[in-house]
Amino acid sequence: MMPLILADTGEETVIRRVGGSPEMKKHLEDMGFTVGCAVTVMNAIGGNLIVKIKESRVAISKEMAAKIMV
Repeated sequence: MMPLILADTGEETVIRRVGGSPEMKKHLEDMGFTVGCAVTVMNAIGGNLIVKIKESRVAISKEMAAKIMV
């Protein structure tokens, strides 16, 4: 397992664990970041990521990406 922030651009990975505070976990879950879901890093800008999840593109901070284990 590794944090999403270390995933290669364009490589589809599967979310294995979502960490962080209960509020952050709920926020990520509401955006679609759930265990078993496929996610692809589309672009990294200054450490922040644009990811494709459930046919949507979402921008997340590097702090959030560090809490998502793939």
